[in-house]
Amino acid sequence: MSIIIPLSGIVESDPAEVGGKAYALGTLARRGIRVPQALCVTREAYESYVRSTGLMERISLELSRKDFRDMRWEELWDSSLRIRGMFLNTAMPSSLVKKLREPIEELFGDRAVAVRSSAPGEDSSVASFAGLHESFLNVRGIYAILDHIRLVWASLWSDAALLYRKELGLDVHHSTMAVIIQELVVGVKSGVVFGRSPLDDGAAVIEAIYGLNQGFVDGMVEPDRWVVRRDSGSIVSHEEAVREKHMTPSGSGVSLEPLDPGIHTTPPLDDHEVGEVYHLAISIENLFGAPQDVEWTYAGDGLYALQSRPITAGRKRETSDERSWYRSLARSFEHLKMLKMRIEDELIPAMAKEAEALSSLDLSALDDHALAGEIHDRLTTYRAWERAYWKYFIPFAHGMRLFGRVYNDTLRPHDPYEFMDLLKSSNMLSMERNAWLERLAAQVRQSPGLAAALREGKDTSAFTSFEGDLQDFVRAFGDLSCYSARCAGDDEVVREIVLKLAFRPVSDDSPRAQRMEDLEEYYLSFFPDDRQPFARELLDLARASYRLRDDDNIYLGRIRGHCEVALDEGRKRLGAHPGRFADEDIPKVLRDRHFVPSPLPVESAVSGGEKPSIHARQLVGQPAGSGIATGPARVIAGKKDLAGFMPGEIVVCDALDPNMTFIIPLAAGIVERRGGMLIHGAIIAREYGLPCVTGIPGAVDLIRTGDILTVDGYLGIVVISD
Repeated sequence: MSIIIPLSGIVESDPAEVGGKAYALGTLARRGIRVPQALCVTREAYESYVRSTGLMERISLELSRKDFRDMRWEELWDSSLRIRGMFLNTAMPSSLVKKLREPIEELFGDRAVAVRSSAPGEDSSVASFAGLHESFLNVRGIYAILDHIRLVWASLWSDAALLYRKELGLDVHHSTMAVIIQELVVGVKSGVVFGRSPLDDGAAVIEAIYGLNQGFVDGMVEPDRWVVRRDSGSIVSHEEAVREKHMTPSGSGVSLEPLDPGIHTTPPLDDHEVGEVYHLAISIENLFGAPQDVEWTYAGDGLYALQSRPITAGRKRETSDERSWYRSLARSFEHLKMLKMRIEDELIPAMAKEAEALSSLDLSALDDHALAGEIHDRLTTYRAWERAYWKYFIPFAHGMRLFGRVYNDTLRPHDPYEFMDLLKSSNMLSMERNAWLERLAAQVRQSPGLAAALREGKDTSAFTSFEGDLQDFVRAFGDLSCYSARCAGDDEVVREIVLKLAFRPVSDDSPRAQRMEDLEEYYLSFFPDDRQPFARELLDLARASYRLRDDDNIYLGRIRGHCEVALDEGRKRLGAHPGRFADEDIPKVLRDRHFVPSPLPVESAVSGGEKPSIHARQLVGQPAGSGIATGPARVIAGKKDLAGFMPGEIVVCDALDPNMTFIIPLAAGIVERRGGMLIHGAIIAREYGLPCVTGIPGAVDLIRTGDILTVDGYLGIVVISD
């Protein structure tokens, strides 16, 4: 088969070569249903590209760092980003370009096209990858089209597509991709019709918007919705949308624009058009022998079918398609802007106010019954904020991901994480806290008398400037710089940290502000004047996403810390070991000493010094902070393990809590079990320029405190010396 064929050349034996989307369009075209002109770049072109350039071997190596089934979504995103970078920086062989160029130029010339995915097996009655692979609209010119073919190929390895394949148990290494190059039909109204409603077998559902269909697919424009009877096409109900915006072609892409006020109150479809869309769905269903999910648009010469896929079967009706969650990983720019406003203007101030209110209550003055009520209320409050954290803060982390995509697609850097250098921020709460500790440490370095008094545990009240700054720090951050929940206001722990910081090597980072300014200017230089506002706004959004990825845990940690203080007060009154009662049981026992709680499960806690007999020599994870460092390991299983942390040690932990990162200025490197460039340990490592390797299964079990480690943050390797 040729590597590029017209729709009319697609025959019944071709689905495995052209993919479900192209096969369906070819079938519709042969049966006289109006579809846009199109060419299909077959999977042979993709396979030739990855084979001749060595990309397939590099992709396999990337995905073999860790068992695919054990990878968290952050780790999959990292792998996906690196793979996308491979596609962006690997040109098509000239022989392949030659075969594609002539038929594309002959059919489309300089007309705008859509470049869409058509992966074999992506649209079937068992599984649907709709929306998980990429499509690009309003692409003009042969070089832009060839570039976007590579981007569609790269989307085969997107985090959303990898996650969905993981859920379905598909072998990612055998994935392949065909591509459709389709005439761009600029529709005045567009939408989708489900030939059978997921809620009612006797109904079909039509959704419609003004403008291009991309506004509907991306979830940026709310659709009107009609329910019609399958047997007659009669309208059962019409749910109207708030019609404010529509998607239109713009420059070399599409943009979201305000809708003409004159049609705000007019539905996109009249009753006759609803009937036409319904009949299109039934005609295509009869053609394929099964209900279809059809994307359509109305242009000047009538109704077009843009694509058709079978409605996914085999799932319980009440179970939502997991695909929607994977698609939600790619939050839209507009949605993220609204999320940013809500988090910064409402949620963060409310969390800070909540923590402040909890800190003002003297728990020792409460009787047992009142303390039980307070513990219950605090746990309830914490869980409410925990739900808000997952609902709002976690999705907002995608602001960094969106910026990374735009940065890499526009600038094509060889380092796919170069964009992170633009996001570093001294405004993060953890960095503000650590900078304050550094100022205290500087006072100690400059005063031999103060240093000697701290070492010997003597009174330092004569050093009034230091004492004043120290007490200000404890009031502001004491609850976040300690080894247990009860040390807020205890300055001994802070004195210990400051003394260690004072006499470890200090790096000079004074040129940092200038470097950041130069990087920002370089980034903006790649955008034309009309795109500069978008580029600046996206950078601002990403910086907020980066900062809040760390800050949100500190605010949440403060509320959790106040829960722990109340729980500790309850345990103290009960004379109980901290592990004896579940949190929920402590209020019950305080109210009724005869209450018998359910036994807690026995946990096999492994301390930093008690390890399995196996001793690994080399561990492979994900590179998350560049550089190489060698030093003794300090395994952190809990806050108590922070107390003995010494300058030059390597932090080894399950996951670095932002409330624990006050020790990071002392560290030489970081090793974590959790993986990803967006986890807190990786963020703080980049802030301090520390080598960091994440995503090492069993890191805290395979490494012993005191082991000499070499952390290679370039390759993602940790070597354990004898």
